[in-house]
Amino acid sequence: MAVAPNPEDNGDSRIVSSVDGDGRDQEYVIADITEDGAWLSMDAGDAPDLSSWR
Repeated sequence: MAVAPNPEDNGDSRIVSSVDGDGRDQEYVIADITEDGAWLSMDAGDAPDLSSWR
């Protein structure tokens, strides 16, 4: 899903992603580490692979 840029964005956001957990219980997490509560997660098996993002 595409998101419109925030007109108030001052360019200080830092978006990171990670796979968290062990074994079968893994989550794919995307977060803006400059904002409290600005993150989302999904089961790692449901996350799109890199070629799907292109």
